[in-house]
Amino acid sequence: MQRRNFNTLCLMTLGAIPLVSPVARAQAWPDKPIKFVLSQPPGSGPDNVARILGERLGKALGQAVVIDNKPGGQNIIGAQAAARSAPDGYTFYFATTAALVTNSYLFKTMPYDPQKDFAPVAFVAKSPFAVLVKAESPIASIQDLIARSKAKPGTLSLANEGPRTFGGIIARVINARSQAQVNLVAYANVGVAVQDVIGGHADAVVADLASTAQLVRQGRLRLLAVTAAKRVGGWEQVPALSEVLPGFEMIGWFGLVAPVGTPPAVVTRVNEELNKLLADREVAEKILTIGPLVEAGGSPDSFAGFLREEHQRWAIVSKEIGLLAE
Repeated sequence: MQRRNFNTLCLMTLGAIPLVSPVARAQAWPDKPIKFVLSQPPGSGPDNVARILGERLGKALGQAVVIDNKPGGQNIIGAQAAARSAPDGYTFYFATTAALVTNSYLFKTMPYDPQKDFAPVAFVAKSPFAVLVKAESPIASIQDLIARSKAKPGTLSLANEGPRTFGGIIARVINARSQAQVNLVAYANVGVAVQDVIGGHADAVVADLASTAQLVRQGRLRLLAVTAAKRVGGWEQVPALSEVLPGFEMIGWFGLVAPVGTPPAVVTRVNEELNKLLADREVAEKILTIGPLVEAGGSPDSFAGFLREEHQRWAIVSKEIGLLAE
């Protein structure tokens, strides 16, 4: 009899304790540091942008944002690590075009699914690429580069990171659409390619504006054209490739995603806080000095729509240049 009364009392007591709902847990978020996983090394363009935003986001949320660099494997190492993280709102992936889109057209199989493993959180910035030459180069413009290549086929070299990288694919599309006869030279990384151009060992290079902007400002490189659809803010004197090749637009970009299943309330909160930061003029200008152009005000849904459009764009480009997944 006493045992039955004790069991009944326990059940009544448990019934009186309210269960913590997912909404309540989300409202308590964050109660520990948040992690941004990156596929790039410290000091890279994406890393620098992520640190600027992470520091300020941490202050807004009252918790530190820790940058976790996992470079290598054409973004696969970092993307896989982020995709396999617990969807508890404490791990986000600061992703680039390659990780979420172009890798799908380069690899037949990957240890993560760009379209199924992540929930879009916020679009951060566009990172145009550019065609550059050393400051003292006799090549005066992108039209001049194309004309010289046709006059003497195969004599001009266009450095890039390789045929299966973002910069390499842009170089291939430029050659195809302009019918240029530029010799595409692959390098192990963009840093080596840029130094070879500065040293006069290659005539031009395709590289992201974020990693080369400072060298342009120092007078060591000169911009011939940017790969955005129109001229880039802060670089209005530099033509867009679309002015020479109508419809040309191939840009890199940064965006924040979370492991699929992350609480919607957390996704919404991070989106709102990031948009506030991106709308801040001081933050936008600080990021612009690195190279990227911030875009504030987008929702998780609009970012998802952008990703769908990017996949459609790259499906067309891959067929145009005969890019086959391996």
